Amino acid sequence: MQPPTTTVAAATTPDGPIGMASSWLQIPGVRPVLALVVVALGVVLSRYVVRLLGRTVARQFTRQSVAQTVLRLVRVAVVLVSLGVAARILGLEVGDLVLSVTVFSAVLGIVLAPIVGSLINGVFVLADQPYEIGDLIELEDGRRAFVDEITINYTKLLTLDNTSLVIPNSSIRDRLVTNYSAEDERVRLRIDVIVTYESDTERARQIMRRAAAAEDEVVEGGPDIRIGGARYPARPTVHRADFGDDGVLLRLRYWAKKPYRIATIESQIRDRIWDAVADADDVEFAYPHRHLVFDDTSGTLDATVDSRAEREIEASAVRRAEEANSPGTVSEPADTQGEGKSSAPNGAPGGDE
Repeated sequence: MQPPTTTVAAATTPDGPIGMASSWLQIPGVRPVLALVVVALGVVLSRYVVRLLGRTVARQFTRQSVAQTVLRLVRVAVVLVSLGVAARILGLEVGDLVLSVTVFSAVLGIVLAPIVGSLINGVFVLADQPYEIGDLIELEDGRRAFVDEITINYTKLLTLDNTSLVIPNSSIRDRLVTNYSAEDERVRLRIDVIVTYESDTERARQIMRRAAAAEDEVVEGGPDIRIGGARYPARPTVHRADFGDDGVLLRLRYWAKKPYRIATIESQIRDRIWDAVADADDVEFAYPHRHLVFDDTSGTLDATVDSRAEREIEASAVRRAEEANSPGTVSEPADTQGEGKSSAPNGAPGGDE
């Protein structure tokens, strides 16, 4: 008969990678360092993911601004996942995370309300598509700029003066923005010229049309350009816009092929008009003419001499009188001055011959 055996449960430590990781995490200071490493890896991984998905996302979205926004969201998502893993390493539970998110949301709603509003407006900007990266736009104050970057928070513009302009989306949505590059880049411009009533207006209109058509950046002709339900002639046209006080207002309308050199195009056309009018005998630029007419109903005109001028005349008369009365000079009548004048030697008075 065998003796009874007793089983003693010995305390054992878990083996394998999990056990080793648990033991390492018990060391003071390891958890924060490991959490920082996880966050750093998440940032690096987010950049790699963006590069990996860049072409695929660009093919899926035709608009560059939307594609960039999607890639930014992917990058943020990867970083947030890494932050969640780091929080778990530090021992934060789901309840703590929810509480932290709740507190953060309250702070966000009170303190960062303008930023949240800008983010919401950024979503509307991306959805409404008022402009796209690379478009030439004009703000209410007349500044023209190219759209350089569109984010959920702001829109970055590059002005024609080579300066950068960053406008929050909440502000730019409230402004009147003119997009010169939307769909069709051709833009219709105008130049006003006033000629005199005596000028040959038909000749002036011909000069203006030729000046616009000679510019390479101007549409010379072709099929009518359709805007909505209307059609407009593609060639330059000149109309009598108004009969003014000083002359006839002629308005030149023409289409520029691209809106990127508007000021230069207008200047070159004005130069051609100026030279052509200068060579023409039957066309003259109008400018204000004023004729002052006095009659019996006009009242009286004060024609008195200015007091200063009057004093100068009196002083000049006194000097002439003193010179005439000084010794050694002979006073002569005004009508015989310079004729038969004689003076004796040694300053003695002389007589007339």
